[in-house]
Amino acid sequence: MFTKKLGSLLNKTIGQQLKNYNNNTKKILLNNKNLFNFCAEQKTVNIIFVNKDKSETPVKAEIGKNILQIAHENEIDLEGACEMSLACSTCHVIFEQDLYDKLEEACEEEEDLLDLAFGLTETSRLGCQVKVDESFEGQKVYLPSATRNFYVDGHKPQPH
Repeated sequence: MFTKKLGSLLNKTIGQQLKNYNNNTKKILLNNKNLFNFCAEQKTVNIIFVNKDKSETPVKAEIGKNILQIAHENEIDLEGACEMSLACSTCHVIFEQDLYDKLEEACEEEEDLLDLAFGLTETSRLGCQVKVDESFEGQKVYLPSATRNFYVDGHKPQPH
């Protein structure tokens, strides 16, 4: 009896938790009971980083993460000296016009920092401020040929 009540309670709790995640969950069968796998697969898109030397590095990018996080996870040489605190321009990246037009507009603080970026273009953004979504599929993200690091000469923070 206790087991049935506990099972019923767990199923209600699991059901409530899964309301927002049904699309990303899988049902599995174990001991003839339906259980849910909470290790939902993360949605990703394929993007290509174009490095300073013009070589290309294709990566899988998790939707919802920002460009700087994705670069660090894939060992792409994108600085991020202020560690995503919106206080430098070392994560400056350049997008192709069609993707740039789909991005949310930069805030005033980001625009001010971009004015300090080396190699600024009309489609420049700070990687720490741009979150990946489905529109990034197959797109290229260009790294400028150099950065201006006012933080500490040569300082490169380690990803957390």
